[in-house]
Amino acid sequence: MFLTYMETVTKELVSWMRGHESSVFSISVHASGKYAITTSSDTAQLWDLDTFQRKRKLNIRQSVGIQKVFFLPLSNTILSCFKDNSIFAWECDTLFCKYQLPAPPESSSILYKVFAVTRDGRILAAGGKSNHLHLWCLEARQLFRIIQMPTKVRAIRHLEFLPDSFDAGSNQVLGVLSQDGIMRFINMQTCKLLFEIGSLDEGISSSAISPHGRYIASIMENGSLNIYSVQALTQEINKPPPPLVKVIEDLPKNKLSSSDLKMKVTSGRVQQPAKSRESKMQTRILKQDLTGDFESKKNELPDGLNKKRLQILLKGYGEYPTKYRMFIWRSLLQLPENHTAFSTLIDKGTHVAFLNLQKKYPIKSRKLLRVLQRTLSALAHWSVIFSDTPYLPLLAFPFVKLFQNNQLICFEVIATLIINWCQHWFEYFPNPPINILSMIENVLAFHDKELLQHFIDHDITSQLYAWPLLETVFSEVLTREEWLKLFDNIFSNHPSFLLMTVVAYNICSRTPLLSCNLKDDFEFFFHHRNNLDINVVIRQVYHLMETTPTDIHPDSMLNVFVALTKGQYPVFNQYPKFIVDYQTQERERIRNDELDYLRERQTVEDMQAKVDQQRVEDEAWYQKQELLRKAEETRREMLLQEEEKMIQQRQRLAAVKRELKVKEMHLQDAARRRFLKLQQDQQEMELRRLDDEIGRKVYMRDREIAATARDLEMRQLELESQKRLYEKNLTENQEALAKEMRADADAYRRKVDLEEHMFHKLIEAGETQSQKTQKWKEAEGKEFRLRSAKKASALSDASRKWFLKQEINAAVEHAENPCHKEEPRFQNEQDSSCLPRTSQLNDSSEMDPSTQISLNRRAVEWDTTGQNLIKKVRNLRQRLTARARHRCQTPHLLAA
Repeated sequence: MFLTYMETVTKELVSWMRGHESSVFSISVHASGKYAITTSSDTAQLWDLDTFQRKRKLNIRQSVGIQKVFFLPLSNTILSCFKDNSIFAWECDTLFCKYQLPAPPESSSILYKVFAVTRDGRILAAGGKSNHLHLWCLEARQLFRIIQMPTKVRAIRHLEFLPDSFDAGSNQVLGVLSQDGIMRFINMQTCKLLFEIGSLDEGISSSAISPHGRYIASIMENGSLNIYSVQALTQEINKPPPPLVKVIEDLPKNKLSSSDLKMKVTSGRVQQPAKSRESKMQTRILKQDLTGDFESKKNELPDGLNKKRLQILLKGYGEYPTKYRMFIWRSLLQLPENHTAFSTLIDKGTHVAFLNLQKKYPIKSRKLLRVLQRTLSALAHWSVIFSDTPYLPLLAFPFVKLFQNNQLICFEVIATLIINWCQHWFEYFPNPPINILSMIENVLAFHDKELLQHFIDHDITSQLYAWPLLETVFSEVLTREEWLKLFDNIFSNHPSFLLMTVVAYNICSRTPLLSCNLKDDFEFFFHHRNNLDINVVIRQVYHLMETTPTDIHPDSMLNVFVALTKGQYPVFNQYPKFIVDYQTQERERIRNDELDYLRERQTVEDMQAKVDQQRVEDEAWYQKQELLRKAEETRREMLLQEEEKMIQQRQRLAAVKRELKVKEMHLQDAARRRFLKLQQDQQEMELRRLDDEIGRKVYMRDREIAATARDLEMRQLELESQKRLYEKNLTENQEALAKEMRADADAYRRKVDLEEHMFHKLIEAGETQSQKTQKWKEAEGKEFRLRSAKKASALSDASRKWFLKQEINAAVEHAENPCHKEEPRFQNEQDSSCLPRTSQLNDSSEMDPSTQISLNRRAVEWDTTGQNLIKKVRNLRQRLTARARHRCQTPHLLAA
C-alpha cells in the first residue's frame, strides 16, 4: 500500500511512502505539520513529513483491530482507539504511554466506531451502533456524560464538533450523523437539539465542517454536494459570548453512576443531569466588577481573543504556550488567509531572481529550499522591490522553517511583518534604512552613551551593530526557543518594539562589546550566538519602551499595526520607485546583454562542442578500429586455442571411447565366460541326467533279465513237473502194455485187434519219447541261451560304460585344453560299435529260435539306446569343440 504526498499549489508529486499492507482509512496530521499518522485495520504508522520517513510503527494482535489513531489538537498527544473499546494516550516525541481511559459502565457499553475531539483537545466524543454518545474528559480521564439521542437514531456514522469563534476551542455544539442520513447538531451542555440537516428522502452520506464553522459541506446519498450556511440555519451559534460571570463547580469526589451521567436530547425544555444525593456541589459566584471599564474594541482579536489579556499573560509567563502559539500569532496578526490571491501569486511560478537560490543559500532539506523559493517568488510577484532585496531570504528563512507545512500562513506572516515591523526600511533602497538606524542610534545614545562612544571610537556604525540584527530578525544570534519567545513579545506590541529590541540587545551585551577593539570581533559578535539571557533582553526592551522620551521614541515615527486586507493583498510601494525602476531597467539591460552573451557563448560552445565531439568521435572510431583489430587477433588466438583444446578433447574422447570399448569387450568376454560356464554346468547337469537315465535303464534291464530268469525257472519247474507226469504216464503205459501183452498171450483171438492196437500204441509211445527228448533239449537250449544272454548283457554294459567314460574324459580334457588339436579316438566307428556284439554272440546259432529272436530284439533295443546316447555325447563334444575354438580365436581379436 502506497501513500502519496502531493503539493496542492503546483499539483506535483513530492514523495510517496510505503509501509501499509492493507488500505489506509485514516490520516491525522500534527498541528505543526511535521508529523502524520496513517491508520489501517492492522497497524498505525508515524511519519516524519520533513524526511518522508517512517518514524514508528504500532503493531497489535490480530484479534484486536485498530479503530482510529489520531493527534489531539494543539498538543503532542496521540490517541489510539481499538476495537475492544480500549483507548490509550501516547506522547508524540517519546511514544510513552501517558494514560489509558477506564472502561465505560456496563449499563451503557457500546462498541466505539466514530470519534471527535474539541479544538482544545479536552473532550472526546465517541459513538457506535447505539443511540448513546459518550463524552470523555481527557484532563480528568473519566466519562463525565452519556447523551441519549432520539429513538429514531439506532447507529452513529459520523461525529464532528462545530467550531465557534467565541468558545476559545472548547466546542459546545456537536454534529451527529446517524444511520437515517440526518445530521443533528446538539448542545453538549444543555443537550438541546439546535438544528438538523438532511432528510429521509435526501439523506447525507458524509459531511465536513469548515475550520471557522461557517459552512457545512455534505455529500448526499444521490451523489449531489450541498453547502449549508450555519448562520442561516440557526441564530444560536452567532450569539455574543456570555458575560464574564462564570459559575465554577467542583467535581464530586465519589464516582457517578451511568444513570447520573445520562441525559436525553430534547428539542424543547432543557433537562439537567440528576445530582447525586451523596455529594453536594459547591458553588462559588464571581461577581462582575461593574466599576471596571470594558476592553476597548481595538484590543478585540479574531477567534475570541483579547490583545490586552494576551499581553498580560505574556508578561506573566514570558511566552505563549507552545501548543497555542501558532493560533495566537494568527490572531494577533489578523491573517486574512486569502487563498485565491495567494494561489494567483504561486501560479506565476518561480521568479527569475530566485532561480539559482540554492547556489547562494545551499540548504540541506530540499523541501525547505522549495518552500523558501516559492515564498520569495510570491513576495517578488507581490511587489517588485522584493526581487532586488538582498536580505529578504535571511529575513524570511526563520518563518519559512517555522511554517513550512502551511505556505499561505508563512507568506502572510512575512508580508504582515514587512508592512508593520519593516516600515521605512526601503526608503533609501538599495542602501540600508538610514532613518531606522538613526532612530536606534538616538535611543542608544540616550540610554548608554558610553557604549555608543565606544562604537564611535572604533568606527563601528549602526550598519554593523544594528542592521545585521534587523535583516536576520535575530535568527543568527538566538536559538529557536529564544527566537520564538522574542517574537511572542514583538507580535504582541507596537512595531517599534523590534527597534527597541536591537537597542536592548546591545545594552545587555555591553560588557563583551566594550572589550572588543577590532572590527572583525564586532562583526563576529553580531553574526553568531552569544551567552545572553533572552529574558533579560525582553525585560530591558519593556524598560526602554517605558523610559524612552517621546521625541526620540520610535513609536512616534512608526504607524500602528495594520493587518492585511481580506480578499486581495494591499499594494506595497513604500520605496523609491525611480531607483527600483532604474535598477530594474539596468538589470533587464544587463540580463539581455548577458543573454546575448550567453547565446553567443552557447553558439561558440556548441560549435566547439561539435568539433570536440567530431574529434572525439574520430578518436573513438580509430580506437574502436584498433580495439576491433585487437579483438579480432584475440578472437583468432582464442579460436586456435579452442581448436587445440578441441583436438585434445577429441583425443581424450577417443581414448575414453577406446577404454570404454575395451571395458565393454572385457565385460562381454566376462559375460561370455559366465554364459559358457553356465552352458557347461547345464551340459554337466545333462550328462548327469543321462547317467541317471542310463543307470535307470540298466536297472530296468537287470530287472527285466531277472524277471526273465524267474520265468525260465518257472518254465523249467513246469517242464520237470511235466517230465514226472510223463514218466508216471509212461510207467502206467508200460504197466498197461504188460497187462495187454499178458492179455494177448491169454487171448489170441483178439490178436489182430490187439496187434493193431499195439501198433498204434507203439507209434504213440514213440512220439511221446521223441517229445520228451525234444523237451529236454529245449530246456538245455533255453538255459544255455539265458547264460549267453547274461554274458552278452554284461559285456555290452561294460563296453558302453567304457565308451561313455572315454567320451566324458575326452570332452573334459578338450574343455580344459581347447586350443589342442582334437585326436580321433576310434579308427573305425563301425568296428567299435559292433565289436562286443559279434564277438560274444557267436554261439547264437545254437540257441532256440524264439529265445534267439527275443535276445536279438533286446540287443537291437540296447544298440539303439546306446547309439542315441553315443550320438548325444558326440554332439556335445562337437559343440564344446566349436566353442573352444571360438574362445581360442578371441584373444587374437582383442589383441588386434
